[in-house]
Amino acid sequence: MARKAMIVKAQKKPKYKVRKVNRCRICGRSKGYMRKFQMCRICFRNLASEGLIPGVTKSSW
Repeated sequence: MARKAMIVKAQKKPKYKVRKVNRCRICGRSKGYMRKFQMCRICFRNLASEGLIPGVTKSSW
């Protein structure tokens, strides 16, 4: 779980565009971020296994 201060700081508009920090929309985690889904790998895995992300299926072979 990310600190509240870091989440609030990331939501502000940065002075320069390159300073933007991507954070998970669910838990606020900054590492392991997936741009396509706008969430971290942990939240992605939980929601995908529950079938809550459309178009994502668990692979099997």
